[in-house]
Amino acid sequence: MDLKISAFFPAHNEEANVEALTRKTAKVLSEICSDYEVIIVNDGSKDRTREIAEALAGENPKIRVINHEINRGYGAAVKSGLYGARLEWVFFTDGDGQFDVNEIKELAKHTGEADFIAGYRIKRADSFMRKLNAFAWGTMVKLLFHFKVRDVDCAFKLFKKEIIDRAKPEAEGAMISTELLAKANKMGYKIMEVGVHHYPRTAGSQTGAKIKVILRAFVELFKLYRKLK
Repeated sequence: MDLKISAFFPAHNEEANVEALTRKTAKVLSEICSDYEVIIVNDGSKDRTREIAEALAGENPKIRVINHEINRGYGAAVKSGLYGARLEWVFFTDGDGQFDVNEIKELAKHTGEADFIAGYRIKRADSFMRKLNAFAWGTMVKLLFHFKVRDVDCAFKLFKKEIIDRAKPEAEGAMISTELLAKANKMGYKIMEVGVHHYPRTAGSQTGAKIKVILRAFVELFKLYRKLK
């Protein structure tokens, strides 16, 4: 399979997860790609995440690090990864190890028939409140933007880099996945869904949704709606 994939993940205080996730991602991509890169977006971590990430990059030229000197938040870290990707397909996941990156292979099987392969969590390993919030948000954005994706914010997506180049994502907050999907749909790209497994976090801690993060998401949501309607 002549696949070339840039894979990235945001990492904020993920010293317990970053090495294993990076090594496994590189191994999986080496098995299915003719060329690949793994990008760690260190989002202003205050633990050893940066040190570990830079050591990994030093030993493998296919690993790169993008450093935010201060914590800018999840959406901004995803945006840095999107714009930092160099190869023709782009994959991203979270840095917390709740997904099995070996399942990239399942998404990659569909690159010949779709432009955007969106993972959905078969069984979400999160609290009831996080699931409820996600359901409400997902229902609202699908009604506003008229696309049918069952798990909008699932951090397990593979898509053509040209979608980034054309969509020019602007969101710096939690809206980033919604913006990508809405614009890809609007531009006529074929979106396909693949079920993936989701596991409880075993190291590190969730930062949770702060009020300012939620408010920013709504501001960005309605800006995007006005732009695309």
